[in-house]
Amino acid sequence: MRVIKSDLIKETVKKLLIQSNHDIGSRMLKVLHEAKTQEVDKIPQSIMDEIIFNDVIARDEQIPMCQDTGMAVIFLEIGHRVQIIGSFIEKALNEAVSEAYTEAFLRKSVVGDPLFTRKNTTNNTPAIIHYQFVEGDQIFVHVAPKGFGSENMSQIKMLKPADGVKGVKTFVVDCVKEAGPNPCPPIVIGIGIGGTFEKAALLSKKALIRDLGLPAKDSNYRILEQELLKEINTLDIGPGGFGGKTTCLGVHIEHYPTHIAGLPVAVNICCHAYRHASAVI
Repeated sequence: MRVIKSDLIKETVKKLLIQSNHDIGSRMLKVLHEAKTQEVDKIPQSIMDEIIFNDVIARDEQIPMCQDTGMAVIFLEIGHRVQIIGSFIEKALNEAVSEAYTEAFLRKSVVGDPLFTRKNTTNNTPAIIHYQFVEGDQIFVHVAPKGFGSENMSQIKMLKPADGVKGVKTFVVDCVKEAGPNPCPPIVIGIGIGGTFEKAALLSKKALIRDLGLPAKDSNYRILEQELLKEINTLDIGPGGFGGKTTCLGVHIEHYPTHIAGLPVAVNICCHAYRHASAVI
């Protein structure tokens, strides 16, 4: 059994949250540069230039790349040979969020009551935390600060099995059409297929912590990702919604077994600020 202190997890999450809000990463910058070369008109080219320029300033000056610094989403994959000691893990994780958002002057966007009072909690807690137990003696930590301009454009639908691949494609493309310029394109799309109502939504969120362009392991889903990306980029929504060839930078699909009577599909949209960071403890 390997013993890991909750303070170490806390400091790791804190560091990742600040990093992901400041630095979009060299891989994403490369993708954005490549997307710019695909544009032929001046307006989408200039929008891509502004996005890239913004991300470089954020990285170099260590400031947020977007004013919406998101609601903290945390995935913890905990090895079965790990014993966590110290404070209660959920308390430690929320302390990490509070300290990160306070010390790095990240915007606090969480309200305690979603419907009636909508009073700000003042420290961006509580976080959205997902736990999974895996084999081994390590903890895999993934954070994804999720802004709500794109989150609000996400959808879920319980398709019929007979709808098949065509039904899934239609639903996903319709989601993007309805979203239009609202999620700050070019976007990245996470899709969850299978499981139950809530499992599909979780899969779609988890799809957005995958490195951009890293394809699905299953060849059928890998082909579907490519087909959807191609079709979405014919919609002419383009960078900033001003038209162009780059509406979407990537499509990631995660799937899970489901009931014989169901075909749940969730679409989680992310803006061009594709923020996530990971670490292994």
